[in-house]
Amino acid sequence: MNTTAPSAASRVAVVTGAARGIGKGIAQRLATDGFAVAVVDLDEAACVAVADEITAAGGNALGLGIDVADETAVEEGVARITTELGPPTALVNNAGIIRDNLLFKMSTSDWDSVMDVHLRGSFLMSRATQKHMTEAGWGRIVNLSSTSALGNRGQTNYSAAKAGIQGFTKSLALELGRYGVTANAIAPGFIETEMTEATAERMGMSFEELKAYAVKDIPVARTGKPADIAHTVSFFLSEEAGFVSGQVIYVAGGPKG
Repeated sequence: MNTTAPSAASRVAVVTGAARGIGKGIAQRLATDGFAVAVVDLDEAACVAVADEITAAGGNALGLGIDVADETAVEEGVARITTELGPPTALVNNAGIIRDNLLFKMSTSDWDSVMDVHLRGSFLMSRATQKHMTEAGWGRIVNLSSTSALGNRGQTNYSAAKAGIQGFTKSLALELGRYGVTANAIAPGFIETEMTEATAERMGMSFEELKAYAVKDIPVARTGKPADIAHTVSFFLSEEAGFVSGQVIYVAGGPKG
């Protein structure tokens, strides 16, 4: 194992689900922090657009389409990132989908799709990148959970996947810590994104109405922004956070868990 950690200027971060919303905010923040960023999502054109924005702002980024639930696509994608940007030593598993429904209405495919993206995707991406981290003797993995991990009506699939992410994270921390690699999870509360806008539409209300409803239960009296999650990711990926591993932080405007 190489005991010399990569310099900040040479570190490469991979952010999945980064074409929009929380993932895009994370990718932009990490570029500002000095990482070369691989912007990963299903839609390569959308990823390239985000990468172009980062590059125009003075950063270094690569946009590429990867289905994180596809083993071959993940292996080939990580190989391309390694060739074009350098070996990735930071990974943010943010890719996610929702297929909400009450249990008796939920289809098997809706269950499987959510598990595949959240859990299988995080597993495949972590397995493909961890070898670069262990070889470097330095690495950071951040997995996106959710307050729904505590249970949420109509989200048995999503809640189970997000709770699974927390156990996955703690196991990674135990396995990889000796190699200089930390693993932590962030569980966002209500964040203003395209996904929560779609939720409002599905519920038959305006986004402003949904936000107002959500704020009633948030102690800091506001909803979250992608920048709130990006800031927490930035901390976990920092050199100074090397003694923090296996933790779950609820970024939700108040106590959870």
